[in-house]
Amino acid sequence: MKRKYWLPVMAAMMLVLQVASVHAKETKPDVKANTKDEFAAVADHVRQQMAPGGRFDSVKANDQTTVNRDLSAMESLYDKFGTVDAMDQASKTQLFNNQSEVNAILTRNDANREVCEQVKPMGSNIPKTVCKTQRQINLENDQSQRTLQDIQNLSRQSAVGGH
Repeated sequence: MKRKYWLPVMAAMMLVLQVASVHAKETKPDVKANTKDEFAAVADHVRQQMAPGGRFDSVKANDQTTVNRDLSAMESLYDKFGTVDAMDQASKTQLFNNQSEVNAILTRNDANREVCEQVKPMGSNIPKTVCKTQRQINLENDQSQRTLQDIQNLSRQSAVGGH
């Protein structure tokens, strides 16, 4: 009788261990610096990474405008004070708010961000954890869109050519 329960318990334990071993391999963007020179390097890097092929190339135009506006506002604060320690409390608050907004936008659009989901493989009821980077997901979505457009174009051509 005890043996009858052993197999399901072991299977459940293996499933829990498999799910528990999944962890994010994500490095969050962090627009943060203590001095004007440090910030200039960080801002340049962010702007380069928003270009096509960069880590943040999927940032939409309106969000890019927001990021560039916030980076410029932060640059102004560093131009005025030189370091974070020299800033007054209101300036530190503004700097923090700008940093938070930029970091949120970049995190949402980070091509290196790992996204995991539970999927049931065909022919099985046992879910499997599948992780992909946001870049891989975007590429798959783009390929799917191109394939769909190709099928629609072929369908239109055969409809026109068939009559």
